[in-house]
Amino acid sequence: MPEKYVIHTTTVPNRFRAISKSGIIAWEEGCLRCAICVKERCVYDVYYKRKLDSRQMIDSIDNLCMNCLRCVQGCPKELISKSVNPEFKEMGDDFFTPEIISRLWYQAETGKIPVSGAGYPGPFSGPGFDSMWTDMSEIVRPTRDGIHGREYISTAIDLGKTLGSLKFDQSGGLIGDIPLLVDIPLPILLKVPPFGAISDKTLLGWAMAAKRLGTFLAMKRDEVQKLPDQFRPWLLPVLEADLSDPAAIPRGVRIVEIPWSRKWDKTAKIIKDAFPSLLLCVDVAMMDGMEEKARAVAEAGADIIHLDAGAPDGGKDTKACDARAYDPRRVKDAIRSVHMELVAANIRDGVTLVASGGFAMAEHVAKGMLCGADAVMAEFQLLISLQCRMCRRCTTGLSCPMDIQDASSKWVAGRVVNLFGAWHNQLIEVMGAMGIRDARRLRGEVGRAMFYEDLDKAVFGSLGSAAEGFELE
Repeated sequence: MPEKYVIHTTTVPNRFRAISKSGIIAWEEGCLRCAICVKERCVYDVYYKRKLDSRQMIDSIDNLCMNCLRCVQGCPKELISKSVNPEFKEMGDDFFTPEIISRLWYQAETGKIPVSGAGYPGPFSGPGFDSMWTDMSEIVRPTRDGIHGREYISTAIDLGKTLGSLKFDQSGGLIGDIPLLVDIPLPILLKVPPFGAISDKTLLGWAMAAKRLGTFLAMKRDEVQKLPDQFRPWLLPVLEADLSDPAAIPRGVRIVEIPWSRKWDKTAKIIKDAFPSLLLCVDVAMMDGMEEKARAVAEAGADIIHLDAGAPDGGKDTKACDARAYDPRRVKDAIRSVHMELVAANIRDGVTLVASGGFAMAEHVAKGMLCGADAVMAEFQLLISLQCRMCRRCTTGLSCPMDIQDASSKWVAGRVVNLFGAWHNQLIEVMGAMGIRDARRLRGEVGRAMFYEDLDKAVFGSLGSAAEGFELE
């Protein structure tokens, strides 16, 4: 049994005060001047500790308040109230919501799993992965506890082709070549985001994190040249679709990626002829016709298929698109569709399927793998771990409010390691609750999942559909 994989995390403080969800509003007009004010009774002394952060123009009381609501309920004239911070509401977008960004910040700072003592207050169904539930039937078994070491749960996966069977000659020798495989201890790859206040120090920090996590960082070929050679084994350069000179491929890397195009196989042949020991990944856009493209790529001998929700142009532009240029809610169905296409063609084990886009939280990793992916790619989470608000000011030439480009490489690496350390623990918890001890078994295990669409059809399908204006008796 391989040595247990543990991500060692340590607290990495925020460079700026995190934006809190709620704030305190205290009106002075109408105050009764009580002998003992409720502000003096605050057990956390937030009113005495409050001050204005002149750099961020933030009242520290919003961050210090523990939301006990004692002052709100105890003020005789009800002059103190809690409200939602408008700056908090402005963060992110429809996918990376302010609540998700806030959770990612917490995990990047502490390396711990966020816990809500009040339980889950939201709806139990929604678009995308929210309409999918995992089977936690084994959660009643106390021995299923991989985080604390009472049971070994492996999160390692293999990148590349796997043999469906072994054949031997009469002398016991193996018939055929053994395919190239690269194993990583975590089913998560990293990818440089298409926008952000990214400097050379930022890239170095992400490369340091990839090395510590034992995974790969996908980036443009020219960005690879900016990093020291010692990080090459953990870098995944994205090459041009029309690459003709194999000398342009950075030395020391183990995997390269090319975007799908009508002539992708010619580029692949150039790469394989020059470097037969390299694993080849082909980026297939998550769009109409992706099933046929993925099947053709697998049959042609590619090692890895990158099902990319951030490249809707089908590889015509090698730059990844803005997260708002696609609907991440359809990632779940796209993965299942491509996975089943490869299964029907009896070539699923002959290729690794990596999906990117639509993975905002740790739970999405397990759900993406249940849908059929071998691994996922994290992209915008790298920025958010550095306290990015996803405001996209950098895309218009404006300065970054969090000065991400000035952060030290050590701080960047620590935040990313903390984030995926927390994700790793959550993945182990989910796998333990499902009774699965090996991440490879997660792939396509839809029997361990429940889908809202299937349940809704099974329960209410026999009732038919109600047309507009139809009245029930």
